[in-house]
Amino acid sequence: MRGFVRNILFNSFSIFLLTQVMSGVKVTGGLPTYIFGGLALTILLLFIKPILNILSLPLNIITFGLFSFVTNIIIFYLLTVIVPGISITAFTFPGISYSGFVVPSIYFNTIFAFLMVSFLQSLIVSFLTWLIKK
Repeated sequence: MRGFVRNILFNSFSIFLLTQVMSGVKVTGGLPTYIFGGLALTILLLFIKPILNILSLPLNIITFGLFSFVTNIIIFYLLTVIVPGISITAFTFPGISYSGFVVPSIYFNTIFAFLMVSFLQSLIVSFLTWLIKK
């Protein structure tokens, strides 16, 4: 039970950080939406993701696991359908210039926005899990 509540809090916090970092992630409704979004994401990752992984096993084997990004995109699409206060839309990364290193502005369409959200969310949750283990 503690692990389930911890996952809800980690996912809620990751959704909050994503809204701060990415302009394409919008959450309306405040703290209850974050908590409900974390609960919904935890349930989707716990029950729906293993089913999608089993169904896409042949494609995962052929692509050496790269197709798992598609299952993550489906999970986040389902999250936006289930929780009406969370939306992920296309956005433009404004770019960064630091000490001669330049990252130009990049436009992310909706599919790549979902891909970036799923990638960053897994990084945030993995970091938080690593932090708790120490």
